[in-house]
Amino acid sequence: MLWHELTIHTTEEAVEMISNFLHEAGAGGVSIEESGTLNKERDTSYGQWYELPLNDIPEGLAVIKGYFSEGTDMEALKAEVNPRIEQLSEFDINAGEIRYEVRTVDEDDWANAWKQYFKPVRVSDRLTIKPTWEDYTPESPEEKIIELDPGMAFGTGTHPTTSLCLRTLETVIQGGEEVIDVGTGSGILAIGAIQLGAKHVLALDLDPVAVSSAKENVHLNGLEQQVTVKESDLLSVLGSQDPALGVQLPVKVIVANILAEIIMLFIEDVYNALEPGGVYIASGIWKNKEQVVHDALVASGFEISAVHRDEDWLAYVARKR
Repeated sequence: MLWHELTIHTTEEAVEMISNFLHEAGAGGVSIEESGTLNKERDTSYGQWYELPLNDIPEGLAVIKGYFSEGTDMEALKAEVNPRIEQLSEFDINAGEIRYEVRTVDEDDWANAWKQYFKPVRVSDRLTIKPTWEDYTPESPEEKIIELDPGMAFGTGTHPTTSLCLRTLETVIQGGEEVIDVGTGSGILAIGAIQLGAKHVLALDLDPVAVSSAKENVHLNGLEQQVTVKESDLLSVLGSQDPALGVQLPVKVIVANILAEIIMLFIEDVYNALEPGGVYIASGIWKNKEQVVHDALVASGFEISAVHRDEDWLAYVARKR
């Protein structure tokens, strides 16, 4: 089967939004490559090794590729996506000098070839992400494995915001907590929270494809009884009082690895869903949004107890007063 490959040259800052635009436009898969210049120091603190050489993408820039079925009108698709990208500046997101490329590729060129580069990776002291098709033996009983088959639509868990969020969860989860994961994607944070000792996780996502992907990964890890996956626009599903949600409000921990602009849309809802002293992990924040998110959290009654960073991204650990 042939597919149209739409390549968009943009910035790391705009990756999440543009990827979402491509999904909404009907992409059968999206791949992202961020800067890997020789100036970037690779993290080997947990014994990570890297299959791919460093690339020549300039620092701060990124290349996004979306794959569309053979009958797609690519000019019409670009005409649909481009105004949305241009509008990002209104939200203070710099997409850079956008450049498009289109070519036709065979499905085998992209659908499975990427898997050879996704190897088990230690993302924290206790968590290792392992693709389902790879063999791996934990180095100690304390090392917990997250089995993952992300598919083309959701990442491998090694993006700075995801690994940052997993490391932050490791500092917060003490054992026995009920957790809500907003924007769960592949379900990796929900699975990681259980592996770290949480009692139950309600994993939410607006995208039905993400919900399906998360359910499959929860099944792969044998956690169907401990992770409930639901389709929801942020925390809207909580208003249903559905007993099948699997958690009792208020909860101890809420985690959201999404864009800063989205984080600021529902801070009050998060505050109301947390018990006193509960913790909100807000991740996916680009460095230029650090202060505005900080101020919004504090204004809503949160106390910032920690800030964790990875490259140009950060995660706030905010506690409900």
